Amino acid sequence: MSSFIMAIDQGTTSSRTCIINQAGGLVAEAREAFKQIFPKPGWVEHDPEDIWYSTQRSMRLALEKAGLKGSQIRAIGITNQRETVMLWDSQSGKALHNAIVWQCRRTQELCEKLKKNKKEKMITAKTGLVLDPYFSATKIQWLLKNVPNAAKKAREGRALAGTVDSFLLWKLTAGQSHKTDVSNASRTMLMNIHTGWWDQDLLKLFGIPERILPEICPSNSDFGVTQGLGFMPDGIPVTGIVGDQQAALFGQTCFDVGDSKCTFGTGSFLLLNTGKKAVKSKNKLLTTIAWKLKNQEMIYALEGGAFVCGAAVQWLRDGLGLIQQSSDIEALAKTVQTTEGVEFVPALTGLGAPHWKPEARGVICGLTRGSTKAHIARATLEAMALQNVDILNTMQRDLGKKLRGVRVDGGAAANDLLMQMQADYCGANVVRPKNLETTALGAAFMAGLGAGVWKDLKEIKRVWKVDKEFKVKMATKERKDRLQKWAQALERV
Repeated sequence: MSSFIMAIDQGTTSSRTCIINQAGGLVAEAREAFKQIFPKPGWVEHDPEDIWYSTQRSMRLALEKAGLKGSQIRAIGITNQRETVMLWDSQSGKALHNAIVWQCRRTQELCEKLKKNKKEKMITAKTGLVLDPYFSATKIQWLLKNVPNAAKKAREGRALAGTVDSFLLWKLTAGQSHKTDVSNASRTMLMNIHTGWWDQDLLKLFGIPERILPEICPSNSDFGVTQGLGFMPDGIPVTGIVGDQQAALFGQTCFDVGDSKCTFGTGSFLLLNTGKKAVKSKNKLLTTIAWKLKNQEMIYALEGGAFVCGAAVQWLRDGLGLIQQSSDIEALAKTVQTTEGVEFVPALTGLGAPHWKPEARGVICGLTRGSTKAHIARATLEAMALQNVDILNTMQRDLGKKLRGVRVDGGAAANDLLMQMQADYCGANVVRPKNLETTALGAAFMAGLGAGVWKDLKEIKRVWKVDKEFKVKMATKERKDRLQKWAQALERV
């Protein structure tokens, strides 16, 4: 029987498909970018048809590159940008509006109103989340209130709502399956993370009928089978769904309590496995569900995210024109030894954990006549690492102990200079795996577990390999001084 797994990794700026073999090796990869839509300052949207088209195209291209037929795929796993939501017509399959992206801040006033009405404490107790426009509930509320006929269709049972995973599953199965997994559901601000079900109090608070939401399932469930795709046969099972950051934690084989990972993508996201205990953060981190395997207990995690990480490099490239391509930043930053006092706080879409300042905006300061684009490039890399230090230090305070080390992944993890900065500023060793695409690998591992390619977590651990370990080189006093300057820069936003 074939043991090739197709992992769909639907991200913020592109849709990607990876073909993974039983040894955990990447057989082929294909990526298709799609348009970002910015209707107003602070608003971010995607066209759901662009998401679906780019996903299909990446699936076809990955099969071609691998030299495989669709019938050779044993199972499909889906991982996705998590809080992004959409509303679609269950009869026509057409979206009722563009998807509202996780970065979008349009519902800030709704969140502020709920805070004034003293609802945040209840929301956090049930969901582990802070009350912020980042999460899905207020986005769905906005769609139902502002899209013509959306509320009417929802009442009639014609409208369906979901995060990207459930939309893709619905499309892959020709509308036969409207499901999601616990990790994605835990990011909506509508699920009670202690029960694992949609919460009636929250649904009432946000005015969202449960009937439009997907069924919540374990992450390695039998979610449905392909139907009507054309380029793949009917009947290929989808046996894994997991949100992108939880997928990376799973793909890094962070199966034990205290294991942590940092993914460098559009934003940077750190997750720490807390096992069967939902640890309540005293320092504004999120308590989230990592995953739930069939017939097993829920596994929880602490999470902190910086909204802009790799996106800061893209902004230097596209917004300022300082570099031709993103990979140029390391060489440019290496041409100077320090930033010469230049600081960049990349709060281009607000500040995430542990600050939670949605109104914050980016700042470049400390400029002199001697400042060059190299100093700004280096300041950008340093900021990417320093944002993560804020989160890691917060995690350590919540745990009451120092982290053993951090596993890293995502595109920017290939940048040796950035990884050494991360180790030095954290004061903890950074471990980079051979396969940096651990988000897709996590989806493949989850689907493979669901389909029986791997029988348990021990088998999966055996296929994970280390590429390089970055050891701490910076002295404690130097680290302390650098973090103090960063704190001063944060006060400016």
